[in-house]
Amino acid sequence: MSCCPPRSAEKLEQLSQSKRFANLSSCNQDFIAGLTERFAFSQQDLFQLAELATDFEMWDSGDLQDLWDESDIEHLNSKLRKQEVIRRLKTKWEDFRVSLPNYQNHHPLQKKGKITFSRKDSDDTVLGVCPVYSPKTRCCNLQTLDAVMNCGFECTYCSIQSFYHGEEIVFQGNFKEKLQKIEIDPNRTYHIGTGQASDSLLWGNKENVLSDLFEWAERHPNVILELKTKSANIRHLLDHPVPKNVIATWSLNAPTIAKNEEHRTASTSARISAARRVADKGVIVGFHFHPIVQFNGWDKEYPELISQLTEQFTPEEVALVSLGTLTFIKPVMKQLRDRKQKSKILQMPMEDAAGKFSYPIEQKEKFFKYIYDCFKPWHDKVFFYLCMEDPSLWPAVFGFDYESNDEFENAMKTAYLDKIQNNPKCQ
Repeated sequence: MSCCPPRSAEKLEQLSQSKRFANLSSCNQDFIAGLTERFAFSQQDLFQLAELATDFEMWDSGDLQDLWDESDIEHLNSKLRKQEVIRRLKTKWEDFRVSLPNYQNHHPLQKKGKITFSRKDSDDTVLGVCPVYSPKTRCCNLQTLDAVMNCGFECTYCSIQSFYHGEEIVFQGNFKEKLQKIEIDPNRTYHIGTGQASDSLLWGNKENVLSDLFEWAERHPNVILELKTKSANIRHLLDHPVPKNVIATWSLNAPTIAKNEEHRTASTSARISAARRVADKGVIVGFHFHPIVQFNGWDKEYPELISQLTEQFTPEEVALVSLGTLTFIKPVMKQLRDRKQKSKILQMPMEDAAGKFSYPIEQKEKFFKYIYDCFKPWHDKVFFYLCMEDPSLWPAVFGFDYESNDEFENAMKTAYLDKIQNNPKCQ
């Protein structure tokens, strides 16, 4: 850095204090420092280079020095040459972003922090609404019970990482008492999930969470309680009576995505095996294909996964299949880039999606329809829906849409109740 012109050295010093630059490999840091000796970079230029280098590192796409191209522009003055090489670099970044990620030689680095646990007594309510609810998307109006805060899994795309920080898992110390204070109208049907602030089954019955939930569900048969998970920790469900109105749902993904982007979770095959054992117990199950990720081989792995489900489960055992895809808010994207973690999850084309960022809607329509068509044996027998997606996608994928979120919610609850009440294993 000492060889740089004074003003460039000052800008580089400011850049070096940023987490983004500090997380870069020494090779990329040295290369950017060397460039400041030749080009009059603005502060914005330097931060842009650091961000591009971060993405290339995350995607296993090479170092800046391998992608830097000054060929055939020697005749340009320094300012124009700088503009052209940055433009070429951004073009390569864009080419990577719109191409299907290839995980064949991807070696993700997992953050291996030590998980700690604590109990927190508070007067806060445990009943809330889905944290990703948006009136601009078709939403089922899910209510949530936050028995545990923070998740032990490390899925690279998860929005929970923008709500909580660190490795501390917080349990509601007075959870049972809070459940008893929830006012439940006996003349109304409720759909409540527990897998939004943490995984529903990962912790088992630690702090009596599942025991308390089952006791509460038993007292309120008009509540459909959904336990959503990516784990295979089903011991409590197998060893204890499960209320009829409790359904267990698994978030599933192509094995390549589960291995490379859903760190610490159970494998896809282990999740399916766990769901099969729980269904054998007589519990209604469901499956969330969320997020569906396009990568090199996605159009083979997802159909193979769906074939396993339609062969191993009957429609009578399955309440739901949801479809959804990657949707990011800026804080999550920033944290992803700041974590110094190999991941291809941001290597995708993005456009605005109700104030967030996701695949272009035309692309969504094609792969949602492709996935839904693979479930043909279950059409009209299982409740399918798009989770938090633009309403315009529904007619193209399913051939219909609901006029409102309330209509969608009522149809969902009616379908789930029908499966619960007609469950042949609980008659």
